[in-house]
Amino acid sequence: MEKVSQAAMTTAVINQAPPYCGYNLAESDPILLADLGGTGSNDSARDELIKFGEQCGAADALDLGRLANVNEPVLKTHDPYGRRLDVVEFHPSYHALMRRSFEAGLHSASVDSMQPGGERAFYNRARKYFVMCQVEGGHLCPVTMTNASAMALTQSPELAKVWNERIQSRKYDQRFRPASQKMGVSLGMGMTEKQGGSDLRQIITRAERVSDDTYVINGHKWFFSAPMCDAFLVLAKLEEGPTCFLVPRILETGEVNGLDFQRLKNKMGNKSNASSEVEFNNAVGFLVGEAGKGIKTILRMVTPTRVDCCIGSAALMRAAISRAVHHTSSRSAFGARLIEKPLMQRVLADMSLDMAASEALALKLAHCMDLEKEDSQAADFLRIITPAAKYWICKSAENVAAEAMECLGGNGYVEDHDMARLYREAPVNSIWEGSGNIMALDLLRAMHRTPDSFMNVLGTLETDLGPAGKVSVEVLQAAARTCLEDEGGARLLTEQLAITAAAAALKEVAPPAIANAFIETRMAGQWRSSYGMLDARYDATGILEWLYPVK
Repeated sequence: MEKVSQAAMTTAVINQAPPYCGYNLAESDPILLADLGGTGSNDSARDELIKFGEQCGAADALDLGRLANVNEPVLKTHDPYGRRLDVVEFHPSYHALMRRSFEAGLHSASVDSMQPGGERAFYNRARKYFVMCQVEGGHLCPVTMTNASAMALTQSPELAKVWNERIQSRKYDQRFRPASQKMGVSLGMGMTEKQGGSDLRQIITRAERVSDDTYVINGHKWFFSAPMCDAFLVLAKLEEGPTCFLVPRILETGEVNGLDFQRLKNKMGNKSNASSEVEFNNAVGFLVGEAGKGIKTILRMVTPTRVDCCIGSAALMRAAISRAVHHTSSRSAFGARLIEKPLMQRVLADMSLDMAASEALALKLAHCMDLEKEDSQAADFLRIITPAAKYWICKSAENVAAEAMECLGGNGYVEDHDMARLYREAPVNSIWEGSGNIMALDLLRAMHRTPDSFMNVLGTLETDLGPAGKVSVEVLQAAARTCLEDEGGARLLTEQLAITAAAAALKEVAPPAIANAFIETRMAGQWRSSYGMLDARYDATGILEWLYPVK
């Protein structure tokens, strides 16, 4: 027998998974292909989605996500001669990701929905957004804000006419020049200040009118994303109260507007995306909506941004579990492949139930956005369920990312794999657009203001859940009554409502065995502190085979 050298024995790579790539991120996802409320398999949007899924699952696309996070954006405050410059330089990989997302229309559904043929703009866009989130989430921050900004701009028709046409372009243009000279634009936001955070009424940034709808703004924003956008929706105070303004990055004269960037935030994750602190130095802004009604104007952006948080967190869960399934399918231990071990199967399947229900609920919210104007039931569902869904889905992503990393063992804990990046990315959506307590309070506010909407949603959930509906709704009604007297119980109601809505959404798109497994294990009320708690009644292998078909 030929002897194998010691060097060959130690350098050979055996019992390791191949690189994670080559999956069609749409075609391998049965929930994404369920086409909620659609026209069936001949829908051209489905073919476009599958093509997009193939592109995003390729090795080169996934590597763009890695490169955009390894090579973080850099702030250049001054030029070599001491003049204010205030530009942020990005790695080419970031621009490549932005270009792909713009070409797919991920930034423009709000405008597309207003055009002929835009009846399903939000839902079709959400499915692509779910795919792109599995490639890289940070660059989607300005994509989300651009999409949502169009909703606020409707409060000022003249501004909307100009800027919505620019937003609708599917050309990504990174050049630093006035918006009118560009092929496409992106928009950001400047709301929070260091003394107030989520309490926007505490802002101290002030605006002063100089002519008609033109103002100059002076003050400071603690979080200002993303600083290289072409314009920003900003809150500043007038005598009437907080007011919304559109603040261009560069004025039409070619002069750089008075936005003095202080620093980029050193975030734990979301590294590809530049978040900044900024001082306004007589920055020119244009009134959006009514003076003193800025918070009301900005609230028009809340639903699309919060729904994107739900989509993004559900997609992050799928990205993490897919990598765990990929790894455990290739690696053997104790005489069999890891994925064949009962404990590993149940951990993966248990995580996958939360992922699948989260995905189903997030996509249903996007579907309701398409129906909102004509369907009061969809409008009620969107208003009541969105804060609850954001609360539960975004928090679930953090737990799933940690458990999925554990499935890879030490391989998942090193930066050579992208599990660490997913783990660091997971908390951002729980914090962005309102953290957990804000979501719970928003749900209570909606219940107080529109109690009929809340009861209508409960009635819909009871019908959709079938046999499990009556008891589930009774539990929610009891929790709601408690919250009316004790605000401190709002989180209990919020989570129960989200899980109930997720169960109903999952029943619409998944086989009964999977939907029932979620209902029976999540809605019974028992405490679950980790994953892997499925018992033998549930077909863990079947759950995994349906959700992650072999490529």
